[in-house]
Amino acid sequence: MNILVINCGSSSCKFQLFNIDTGDILAKGICERIGIDGKLTYKPANKADYVSKEPMPDHKVAVKMVLDALVDKEHGVLNDISEIAAVGHRVLHAGKYYSESVIINDDVKRVIKECFPLGPLHNPANLIGIEACEAVLPEGTPQVAVFDTAFHQTMPPKAYMYALPYEYYEKYSIRRYGFHGTSHRYVSKRAAAFLGKNLKDLKVITCHLGNGSSFAAVKNGKCVDTSMGLTPLAGICMGTRCGDIDPAIVPIIMEKEGLTASQVDDLMNKKSGVQGLSGVSSDFRDLSKAAKEGNERAALALEMFEYQAKKIIGSYAAAMGGVDVIVFTAGIGENSDYIREAVCEDMEFFGIEIDKKVNDGNRKESIISKPSSKVTVVVIPTNEELAIAKETEALVK
Repeated sequence: MNILVINCGSSSCKFQLFNIDTGDILAKGICERIGIDGKLTYKPANKADYVSKEPMPDHKVAVKMVLDALVDKEHGVLNDISEIAAVGHRVLHAGKYYSESVIINDDVKRVIKECFPLGPLHNPANLIGIEACEAVLPEGTPQVAVFDTAFHQTMPPKAYMYALPYEYYEKYSIRRYGFHGTSHRYVSKRAAAFLGKNLKDLKVITCHLGNGSSFAAVKNGKCVDTSMGLTPLAGICMGTRCGDIDPAIVPIIMEKEGLTASQVDDLMNKKSGVQGLSGVSSDFRDLSKAAKEGNERAALALEMFEYQAKKIIGSYAAAMGGVDVIVFTAGIGENSDYIREAVCEDMEFFGIEIDKKVNDGNRKESIISKPSSKVTVVVIPTNEELAIAKETEALVK
């Protein structure tokens, strides 16, 4: 069964085509600068990469170009577009409506649209991608929405409610939703399988650390808390996002700087985080290099990131009444042995003993804690696209 996975952004469209029976990636790539000029980077398995710079006025044209590339005589991997059995879409926000992935119908599209205010950068693009596929694929080709928020819908009210007037929850659905759910679900399951354990018997903390970072407390296979909130701005300080701050800071900055609501939102999402702190970069590799060269602000940004991660891990262990497994994943979690070590440092009292020799330079799926460690610490590379493909397959079948 061939499944196409689509992840549409406001001006981009990432894609991967899986043979789900073998787990092989038949082709992958990205459409960029949609609505500006357009660039398709197409990478078929066992064939030369292909780049096209034909105009892409909208997502419908971009999706059509992807499908044409998949059946192209020279670069294609399919004989006919009908060989695509289903399409899985990564969709950011489902609000309170869906706690699982669903086959897309008119009601699902209505919910995605209703959640535009909760995911203004992503949900509109996600819906455009769905409608673009409907327009160019054979009629009746099933499509599945895999929501970033779905995995976190098992949180209890005490974890997802905010201490605001209750009417705002009733009127505007203002509450904690959480994100990176597909990744948290995938790595928690994979960690249990890797360790030969039953996920339903474990208390797991998953640390998805990248330019956007989030944590999840997974107790007996279900999410009971997560660090991101109504939007992906909440939680730990990130590449360009401020993370949790005193809410009173917002009106103070607005008044002092004469900023509008949208301007201060842009400030917190795109100009803050470790980039705003350091003045160097949002890339942690650049920060590490600058810190080693004596840049005090870069060093401070790294220290704050590590300190906040340590606090979240401690709080989630308290919330679950203990922790059995800690998972590091995503760009930083998988590749930065320095940050993994710093986050776990001085946590022996907590039952966390990292093996520095094993951790050093480690980039693969592995246990990085000592045999004597009461808490098992693992690195599990995330694979959101494969997870989306598998959920799509399960629903279609």
